[in-house]
Amino acid sequence: MSGPGPGRSPVTRGRAEGLTDRRGERAELDRLVAAVRDGKSRALVMHGDPGVGKTALLDYLARRASGCQVARASGVQSEMELAFAGLHQLCAPMLSRAGHLPAPQRDALRTAFGQAAGPPPDRFMVGLAVLSLLSEVAGEQPLICLIDDEQWLDQASAQALGFVARRLAAEPVGLVFAAREPGRELAGLPELEIGGLGDSDARALLDSALAGPLDDRVRDQIVAETQGNPLALLELPRGLSPSELAGGFGLPGAAPLSERIEESFRRQLDTLPEPSRQLVLLAAAEPYGDLALVWRAAGRLGIPVQAAAPAVDAGLVEFGARVRFRHPLLRSASYRAASAADRQAVHAALAEAYDPETAPERRAWHRAQAAAGPDEEIAAELERSAGRAQARGGLAATAAFLERSALLTADPARRADRTLAAAQAHLQAGAFGPALELVADAEAGPLDELQSARADLLRGEIVFASGLGNDAPPLLLKAAERLEPLDAGLARETYLTAWMAALFAGRLAGGGDLLEVCRAARARPASADPPHPADLVLAGLAMVVTDGPAAAAPTLRRALRAFGDADMTTAEELRWGWFAQAAASALWDDDAWRAMLVRQVRLARDAGALDQLPIMLGALGTAVAWSGDFAATAALDAEAVAVCEATGSRAAPFTAMMLASLRGRQAEAAPLIEATIAEATAGGQGIAVAYAQWTAAILANGLGRYADALAAARQAAQDTSALYISMWALPELIEAAARTGNAPQAAEALARLAEFTQAGGTDFGLGIEARSRAQLSEGPAAEDLYREAIGRLGRTRLRPEQARAHLLYGEWLRREDRRADAREQLRTAHDMLAAMGAEAFAERARHELLATGETVRQPTAEPASTLTAQEAHIARLAADGHTNPEIAAQLFLSTRTVEWHLRKIFTKLGIGSRRELRKALPAVPDGPRT
Repeated sequence: MSGPGPGRSPVTRGRAEGLTDRRGERAELDRLVAAVRDGKSRALVMHGDPGVGKTALLDYLARRASGCQVARASGVQSEMELAFAGLHQLCAPMLSRAGHLPAPQRDALRTAFGQAAGPPPDRFMVGLAVLSLLSEVAGEQPLICLIDDEQWLDQASAQALGFVARRLAAEPVGLVFAAREPGRELAGLPELEIGGLGDSDARALLDSALAGPLDDRVRDQIVAETQGNPLALLELPRGLSPSELAGGFGLPGAAPLSERIEESFRRQLDTLPEPSRQLVLLAAAEPYGDLALVWRAAGRLGIPVQAAAPAVDAGLVEFGARVRFRHPLLRSASYRAASAADRQAVHAALAEAYDPETAPERRAWHRAQAAAGPDEEIAAELERSAGRAQARGGLAATAAFLERSALLTADPARRADRTLAAAQAHLQAGAFGPALELVADAEAGPLDELQSARADLLRGEIVFASGLGNDAPPLLLKAAERLEPLDAGLARETYLTAWMAALFAGRLAGGGDLLEVCRAARARPASADPPHPADLVLAGLAMVVTDGPAAAAPTLRRALRAFGDADMTTAEELRWGWFAQAAASALWDDDAWRAMLVRQVRLARDAGALDQLPIMLGALGTAVAWSGDFAATAALDAEAVAVCEATGSRAAPFTAMMLASLRGRQAEAAPLIEATIAEATAGGQGIAVAYAQWTAAILANGLGRYADALAAARQAAQDTSALYISMWALPELIEAAARTGNAPQAAEALARLAEFTQAGGTDFGLGIEARSRAQLSEGPAAEDLYREAIGRLGRTRLRPEQARAHLLYGEWLRREDRRADAREQLRTAHDMLAAMGAEAFAERARHELLATGETVRQPTAEPASTLTAQEAHIARLAADGHTNPEIAAQLFLSTRTVEWHLRKIFTKLGIGSRRELRKALPAVPDGPRT
């Protein structure tokens, strides 16, 4: 299964390995092979300077992997812009097994490899497909994948393989990378640094490369200068006389070692006849080592077959089944030593040698490299290639084609369009630096008004996407206002993005805060009749801030109905659904809010939109925690963590903070809250700061630390730009203020709360309001309000809020010296809170019961509490009837890993089959499944 790719001369490899020890590195690789043979997963990133011996170690590992399948791929510098080229090289021998993958994964993989037409696959769906494919292949025999020169993999391949490496768990698969400097896609994986040889091994290797004796002092100097680099020791003496070697290879502070090695290669190339040098250059410009293609191109340049012999005799290149260079630095030395005219000539010949039907992207790329100046025909061909790359999900390749297309475009307006399109593609690929550079390039030339507005929009989107920081809202607002007379639909979308950016920035917004964005959105001209659902939701969300909840409520309800009735594509639902759930939340409509979040999460999972999923899971985790289903909440948190681990992204731990606070676990909650406040403040994410302060207030109220709760809730409630968090913090502020004797603060907070809850008119909102108002009332009025709160909240899924109403009512009754009535309410509160795991609030109820003279037993741990969060999530999905492949797809695991987890779950729960799971797991409330 070993894949082709550029490699080192077998002679050179043998000499290097025969004379070097590498005991530590080889032992590490031997342990990896043994683990994979034993059914375990392993990932490893070897990194070190060029020529230090990484490929030799990969070859060693391949020879030692008896009993395992070995698949290989190598990154090639000149194909870094071709989407999924490296991944296809690795997976091509395995594709006969792709039929066993779930249909969405199989379709994503076939589309990525250009084997089928279809919507552009999400890059993480491609990664999941590769994970499943490797697991499927390894099911027959352990599999070791070797990826050389990872730094030259195309970005789409690097992202997919980094995803796979992070999600390996229970498969007999080894994934070993060799790189000069590991890319960010491999961040966090186990590393093995490969350094130079020890002095004695380095001297022995150097002696093997010399034609005659060398003074010991010179030998020691050369060893020191090369830092024991095997390739340098073998290659730098070539072409130098003993007198030239007498002074060593260079002086301290000379060119970097890799440049000196390239210079040595150039000296060797200079000894070749001109036709041979031209043939070597042609091979260097063709990344695949396709011998037939090279000879077709050579024929167009008039290079005879005999030109190969001198290069082969010199040991520089092999012309076998494939063209192979002795080392990648030799390839780059040949290419860089050539003149611009010579490079253009070989690229033109290669472009002519490619079939335009079967390899249009490679042909277009070579034509671009051959162009001496602007050429609209080639620029247009590159633009079409960008479209094909985008259709396959290759965003980095799309950006590269568009960027090159812009460079070859003479017309200023068309060049600006292509430059901005390239910036957009870089943004979508997560390459924020290049995206900003291209925006600046476009702005340096003449732009019309629409292009200038698009540049403003891109700048704002890049800033927002790169960190959700506080600089994005004013940039996006500026773009929206400029777009208004030019493109109403894009302006509406930009206003909504500016609204979200301002919401995330909260009080940390550097300008363009939520009020300013909402005022600008309200000043927009009237939309079409009937309006688009997104127009309604923008108007409603803006009115909440500018006109108040009561004025906004009719528009928000109309927006929710419009979203429910609209016939939208999945992409449109993903784009607009987030704002629709925000409208439901503003109305305190917990049923619609949770149902929309469940749908948004499901759509994102199905589409593989993992860049959006952590934020959606955080919102759904809040809703599910509020229902008292802490096991499901923990599972959602585990999924969010898994997504961030798989993608290398970061998100504030919203769900984890809420869960730990409702549970009353200060040792878990406090570090999360403190770290979130510090990191979010530094990153300009005011909403995360406010959320952390809100959960701190919940925690403190549960623990009976009302002064701390008041301080935290006051800070959260003051950030009115973090609209929903400040609204949700008000009940905590009212409870804490009432308990600390701060009646004026409590009354002020109640008035603010009632503006929202009265406008919404739901049992959730009115129940919370009644409970809050009861704490500021006396006598029969207080009792009536407590009963109203319990009744209203009992008609919702919000069990913690209902239980807290019973608790507050019971505490009030005890203070009224109605012990029997108090015991009834407190017992109900305690039983509900203990059953759901709200330990601090339950303990508060237990102390109150003790004060009434009742004895309460401490709860005992259930067997299911021994499950990890991920195990609990898998167990729940299995109990709900999901198959192992469905669970694997949802949690970004292989089916084999799910099977492994289920075996552990059965052992912990003392059961033997899936049928017994539902009885073994704690009961959960009814509602939309997550």
